Order: sequence, then C-alpha cells, then structure tokens
Amino acid sequence: MELLDRYLKAVRRHLPWLRQDDIIAEMRANLEAQLEDKQAELGRPLTAEETEAWVKQLGSPLAVAARYQRQQYLIGPALFPIYSYVLRLVLTWLTVIYVVANAVTIAVSNQGGAKVLEAALRLPSIWLINAGIVTLIFAAIELFGPRSPEKFRGLEAMAGPMTASWSPLDLPTLGESDGDWAKPRSFIRALLEVFAGGLFLGWLLLVPHYPYLLFGPGAWYLQSLPYQLAPVWWTFYWLVVVVNIFELGWKVVVLARGAWQRPPNCTRHLVMHALSLVPLSVLLAAPHHALFLLKNPAADAAKYGATVASANSGVLKGVAVVVAIIVLQLLWGMGRVSLDAYRKRQAAK
Repeated sequence: MELLDRYLKAVRRHLPWLRQDDIIAEMRANLEAQLEDKQAELGRPLTAEETEAWVKQLGSPLAVAARYQRQQYLIGPALFPIYSYVLRLVLTWLTVIYVVANAVTIAVSNQGGAKVLEAALRLPSIWLINAGIVTLIFAAIELFGPRSPEKFRGLEAMAGPMTASWSPLDLPTLGESDGDWAKPRSFIRALLEVFAGGLFLGWLLLVPHYPYLLFGPGAWYLQSLPYQLAPVWWTFYWLVVVVNIFELGWKVVVLARGAWQRPPNCTRHLVMHALSLVPLSVLLAAPHHALFLLKNPAADAAKYGATVASANSGVLKGVAVVVAIIVLQLLWGMGRVSLDAYRKRQAAK
C-alpha cells in the first residue's frame, strides 16, 4: 500500500540510523498484519478515506520514531527528533552557504590552496558553534517547555508534516532513494530515458554546426559582436559530449541487461557528479582566466576591454559556485553511501 510505504519512509527519517532497517521491517510486518485484520473484519478492502484515517490514528511519524530513541539526558525523547531535524537542517544550509561564499571569494581573489585549506579548517569550529547554539535553545525548551506549554506550541510546525497536526496526505512521496519499497521503474520509463538521452546527445552534436539550435535568432546577432569564445570552450564542449556519451551508454547497458526494474542506486549519480566536475574544472583553469576574447584586440581593446574582463570574471564566479554545489552534492552522496554500508555491516553482526 503506497500510503503505508510513505508513512514508513517518514518514520525512517527520524530513527537511529544503525537500527533503521530492523525497526522498519518490524513495523511493516506489524502494520500489514493490523491492516489485514481490519480488512478481514470489514470483509472488504479499506477505502481511500478509511486508509487515511487508519494511518492518521497510528500517530505522527515524528512521535512514533521518538519511541525508538535512546534516553536523552539533555533533550528528552519527545523533543529529540525535532532537535535532530532542525540541527541537520541548520548545519546543511550553513555548510552550503559557507562553501559557496568562500568559493566565490577565492575565485574572485585568484587565491589558491592556502585559502582553501584555511576555509576548510574554519568549518569545524563553525559547525561546533552553531550546533551548540541549537542545542542550548532546545535544552531551554526541554527545561521550560513543560512549565509554559502555550509558548512552545508553534515548535512542532518546524518539522513540517511530521508533527501532531500532520496529515497522511502530506507524507513525502516515494522516489528513487526510498529504499526497498521504492516503486520499480517501468520498461517504458527506462526506454524513454534512453531515447531522451539520445535526442539530447544528437542536439548537442549539432549545435556547433547549427548555432540556431542553442541561441535561436540571436545566433546571427552574436556573429556581429566584437567578442568570441576562447579556445578552452571547445575542450569544455567535447568533454561534455564524452560525459553524455558515457551516461547514455550506462543507460543502454542497464536496459539491455534487464536491470531497469531495480531501484536506481547511488553509484551512477556519484559517478556522473564526479565526471561533471571535469569540464567545469577546465573552464576554471582557462589560461589567463580568459573565457571570452576580442576578435580584434588591437582595435577594440580600449573600447571593449573592460566589458570582456567583466564577462570573464562574472562567468568564472558562476562556474565556481556550480563546482562548489556539485562538490557538496558529491560529498553528501558519498557520506550517505558510506553510512548505509556501515549500518548494514553493523546490522549483519
């Protein structure tokens, strides 16, 4: 049942990560047995409204997950799941903003490894300070909340649809990263992915010969401008083509082997994230940081030199931000894979 799968997915997010698989398997068996008994009692399957009411009476995912938390001495089990949720949210966005801001600063100042190392060494202390602030706030809520409950009623809203005012219709939908109960892909979907990848690759190969496909009517206007792309863009272009050929080949192999029904794993996403850094790194390492050049520098340097310099600086900043975001996504994915593998090893012992 999809609604039950969505409910278990929401509960799983707030469980102790080493025991998630065992707890979810036990909960699934118990809830499916309860559902079968209820349907046998009625002599028919539950309607959509009855299913929603049954899932709602199970309790909010956050409250259910709290029962499986170890005893917390500073923050109690009822509040700990919300604290954990807020702490992860704060540290994640703090890391994203910090990395992007420092990447832009380093790219603009043209400073190298020393600044990167300095920024990386500052990050743990920033994590620690902000984690301490969040912990102190929740410790205060744990201490004073029971004395003044009316002042903390809005706290549960911070965790979205996981709280007392939750609705089963607000549960997260099933997707690629939902675990064993994720919906398998259909053959048609896998075939369409291959077809779409082939179309995109064909379009990409035609763009150099027919710029209209990328720029539309502006292609003729661009020819009249005093600017031109630096040679590094051709290297970038062919690397992008190679990356897309690799991805398309992967999809074709999956389809040919009949593995399209399996839920997608993280390996392909991690590999593609890593490969996408290659062409972007080529742009960042462009000679003299020049991505755009003047067609006639001797005649146009005085008039258009500042514009070209500004365009080069702006695009390089944008590329640096994109690289920083991809690196964060890659590290996040690698961390999840490592944690999942560790959890499975511990559960197997």
